[in-house]
Amino acid sequence: MPQIPETHQKVRFYQTGTLTVGNRLLDAEHRSVQGTMDRSNSLDSGHRACQGCGEALGARFAIDAAMRATNNQLIAANATGCLEVFTTPYPETAWSVPWIHSLFGNAAAVGAGIAAALKAKGREDVRVIAQGGDGGTTDIGFGCLSGMFDRNDDVLYICYNNEAYMNTGVQRSSATPGAARTATTMPVGKDPGNAFNTGKSVPLIAMAHLIPYVATASVHDLHDLEHKVTKAMGIHGARYIELFVPCPLGWGSKPSDTVKISRLAVECGLYPLIEAEHGELTGVTKIRRQVPVGEYLKLQRRFAHVLKPANTHQLEQLQAIANRNIKKFSLIEEQGGQE
Repeated sequence: MPQIPETHQKVRFYQTGTLTVGNRLLDAEHRSVQGTMDRSNSLDSGHRACQGCGEALGARFAIDAAMRATNNQLIAANATGCLEVFTTPYPETAWSVPWIHSLFGNAAAVGAGIAAALKAKGREDVRVIAQGGDGGTTDIGFGCLSGMFDRNDDVLYICYNNEAYMNTGVQRSSATPGAARTATTMPVGKDPGNAFNTGKSVPLIAMAHLIPYVATASVHDLHDLEHKVTKAMGIHGARYIELFVPCPLGWGSKPSDTVKISRLAVECGLYPLIEAEHGELTGVTKIRRQVPVGEYLKLQRRFAHVLKPANTHQLEQLQAIANRNIKKFSLIEEQGGQE
């Protein structure tokens, strides 16, 4: 078929003024990659993700944005986990990019090896992404990831953070928030669920490595995700993006609430959206309207016990964490001119 000139493509896919993908009537350069003719469908239909899977949504947009930014010259290394399992049931695959399955904990090392091989072959046009869940990133693969940062390998690592080991039975990871119910942090005792003051923030650790680019993103704002992936692919060296991806199965939420939950996590302050370059914070996404943490928690059965009168102290602790994030990253615009 002949190529249709962009000037003739008045494609109006989505509504504006809503919290949907929202690019109807936008100029071509402002449309989501999914709303254009050049989307690559890198993660194609036929995969076996659960309904409402935030990881499937995030991966589709992230990899398509990376493909567009690299003129489709991309190789992906994928850790064992949900994203690997539901996209590649042997002998089938839903990926239409060069894709390599690594072990649970060495996706960063495999990605670094691919980048080294491309460098040896003089292939500067081909770029590399390594990706995995929070279990394969913040826990099992943390050493390999830190090594990738330390060597400044030319790899973009994307962590799809659903805050537990969802593929193996919803066990706690070091990204699981305080008070959350998992199979290994049951809601029993005077402090039910996961203990507070545990775990780690890999975005802040990545910043401490002084790598060229670090960002956090959420599946409720796919334009922001595409922008950050595109920016990362325009930079050489080690880069890290952590993407907030709700898991209806593990979180006990409705599949239809995935995007809403993502938005509430950001707007209550529990999941700040930031960018950093060489260890310095360079951008934050301001909260339009701060919502109480309880509005975010009530949509998830993993926090049902927190909303009971006996556990008010846990709700207060989570609210305090959100408030500290808001203060630390200046997430709310100060109102000038008011007494």
